[in-house]
Amino acid sequence: MSATRRQVLARSGAAGAGIAFTGALSELFAGTAAAHGKAGYGPLVPDPKGLLDLPKGFRYKVLSREGDELRSGEGKVPSNHDGMAAFRGRHGGVNLVRNHENRVTGKIGVPTVEGLTYDPMAKGGCTALALDRRNDVVGERVAIAGTAVNCAGGPTPWGTWLTCEETEDKAGTNGYTKDHGFIFEVDPVDPHRTGAVPLTAMGRFQHEAIAVDPKRGVVYETEDAFLKPFGLFYRFLPEKPGGGRGSLRAGGKLQAMRVPGVPDLSSIQETGASFDGIEWVDVPDPLAAQTPIRLQDFGKKGITHAQKLEGCYWGGSSVYFVSSFAHSAEGSAADHFGQIWRYDPSKRRLTLVIVFGPSTDIQLPGESPDNICLAPSGGLMVCEDGDGAQHVYGLTRGGEVYAMARGRQNIGTPEKPEWGEFAGVTFSPDHDTMYVNCYTPGTTFAVTGPWHK
Repeated sequence: MSATRRQVLARSGAAGAGIAFTGALSELFAGTAAAHGKAGYGPLVPDPKGLLDLPKGFRYKVLSREGDELRSGEGKVPSNHDGMAAFRGRHGGVNLVRNHENRVTGKIGVPTVEGLTYDPMAKGGCTALALDRRNDVVGERVAIAGTAVNCAGGPTPWGTWLTCEETEDKAGTNGYTKDHGFIFEVDPVDPHRTGAVPLTAMGRFQHEAIAVDPKRGVVYETEDAFLKPFGLFYRFLPEKPGGGRGSLRAGGKLQAMRVPGVPDLSSIQETGASFDGIEWVDVPDPLAAQTPIRLQDFGKKGITHAQKLEGCYWGGSSVYFVSSFAHSAEGSAADHFGQIWRYDPSKRRLTLVIVFGPSTDIQLPGESPDNICLAPSGGLMVCEDGDGAQHVYGLTRGGEVYAMARGRQNIGTPEKPEWGEFAGVTFSPDHDTMYVNCYTPGTTFAVTGPWHK
């Protein structure tokens, strides 16, 4: 069963770090480098510039901040930096694609650009940064505009980014002129190759993140619904499973996961619990023309829900996905501060790998894990999303937790301080740089240092 936060952190020597981890962590890191013998890189050193605290030997560079002018001259850097991915660029450089989770109330919207705008009344979208080998910005431009609430997404094996709209607003709602709740493909080098075309067959719902099975071409999708009825875990079977830019436009079949006998994933609290014979049920109406997908009729056996499904990534031969939290007071079957699940498609097996808390002995400063990525040294990097000071935490294969970065930008008041959450953590293809966003004020950092020490 899940240990208390005090027990886990006492064992790991990370008391006060704010997150509890327990479970079969070695399952998560197939194919990554060996973990450190000692957790972390040492204590965080206060940043005299008041932006980002890092361990000794690490340094950061601010790549881009909201309100600055885009290098393309198309307008200002938009607000609300969220999900992000790094792709191999020219001459040792890196191409970044960055989401902007703007609602209609967004402070600085993504500038509309001809050929790259879906709905001119929507303020969300993506920007693309081109970096040289020194992490100097040599280009920054709009990659897609006119989308809404672009939260996370995921990279494809063929080098594009799938950006996800975390909304179900239809045309006529909040001033929008088109339906929203779709996935869009973004080319990090030349966005006009992909344009602003919704991948409608992949469903219309509160999308969070995706992961692509590189062998089968199946795309897995999470639904971030924190109010009951909670979200579903989906898979998309493309008509052209071979992949390639634009292949997802050919359509396919959207299905939702059914775990026999488990209507709510939060009811499972024992790490290592496995379920064989996972079923995939065709979604009756992927466009949700009248009824949200999670409310549609999936037959007498029903469907499996989970609160707050967020991060999703492919590792080894399996897909991993995150339930950020579950609160019984809001309708979940049980409470937790985060779960990580593994689905092995070859065995049709679902396994609960990690449970995060909850515990009643220490007050957690943050709610849950949010954006997650594999770290080059083995383990995970986890973006915290909650109250109080915000961190990027590292998690070793052995279950030890350590603070990797702490935000210093106070967006509150002296009486009630607040800090912008971290999002979009990702590593360069050579694993020498960690890129991460501060959500607000929107800031993109490049962090370098002794990652392989």
